[in-house]
Amino acid sequence: MAGLTSSTIGRKYAMALSAMFLLIFLVMHLSVNLLSVFGESAYNNASQFMGYNPLIQFVMQPVLMFAVIFHFVMGFVLEIKNKSARPIGYDMNKGSANSTWMSRNMLISGAVILAFLFLHMYDFWFHEMNYKYINGLPIEETRFWGDLHNKFNDIWRVALYVVSFVLLGLHLGHGFQSSFQSVGARHPKYTPVIKAFGNWYSILIPAGFIFIAVYHFITQ
Repeated sequence: MAGLTSSTIGRKYAMALSAMFLLIFLVMHLSVNLLSVFGESAYNNASQFMGYNPLIQFVMQPVLMFAVIFHFVMGFVLEIKNKSARPIGYDMNKGSANSTWMSRNMLISGAVILAFLFLHMYDFWFHEMNYKYINGLPIEETRFWGDLHNKFNDIWRVALYVVSFVLLGLHLGHGFQSSFQSVGARHPKYTPVIKAFGNWYSILIPAGFIFIAVYHFITQ
């Protein structure tokens, strides 16, 4: 890992790999959460399996947390390295002429998303840790849907989630294609396909999470 992150190219490659891992996780996370819309039992069963499966809890969960921290830290490092490599700006720099606003402000959107992740962890992960390991409460198979449903009782929380997922969509719109480019997946034949798939991904994944939050709010 130290060798991989010792150069700019290595850092970009490592960040791209962590991004791809998180892209897969988002699909899995959305798939499980969508079950809460179609039935309490299905969501409760899936949540109980994931919440008490040793492989998921003690292997996959730490890997996921490491990937999240690594991705954001590496993003900040790359941004600092890029700025330090060019301490004096160009006399005439019109970034909008050759790049999108999001590509120039990935650090800002990333910081907002990171703040949202702390809220999300406070809402669900810390609650789970408190329930299972601090209070040591017994397994209650039907509690998961109610916990999720009640979190979206307040309009301000729903609004925060909606805004955060919109920013996530913008972040993904640039980051999806960028991650593939960083690992060398650039070809006149395949790049348009990757770009098109990334555009749909950056719309559908955040839209799915927004739908879940709004659904639970309007069905209180």
